[in-house]
Amino acid sequence: MNNRVTKPSFARLLRKNQTEAEKLLWSRLRNRQVEGIKFRRQEPIGKYIVDFVSIEKKIIIELDGGQHNTNYMQLSDEKRTSFLQEQGYTVIRIWNNDIFNNMSAVLEHILFSLTQPSPKGEGY
Repeated sequence: MNNRVTKPSFARLLRKNQTEAEKLLWSRLRNRQVEGIKFRRQEPIGKYIVDFVSIEKKIIIELDGGQHNTNYMQLSDEKRTSFLQEQGYTVIRIWNNDIFNNMSAVLEHILFSLTQPSPKGEGY
């Protein structure tokens, strides 16, 4: 018997078990609170599951904790970002600390990215 979890069911599991940073940002993105833009959370795109995405605006928001400071994770993140950009998405990365300590600046950065997306995948 195959115990493999499918991407849609794994995405559902991630939605049920959000990190505190994800919960906090989702509370600000859900229900079209930012410029009337619809966001989805924990959405499968290709072989990845992204934290937040606006399909309409082709913007992905990835939240990064301290584990993303390692060389391995930075290389993995670069590979992931490259793939997502090849699919036509702009990727913005936001540190969890900024979610907790500077939400207004994070929301301003997201709003700016929605109006003038940068194809570089640069983070906040």
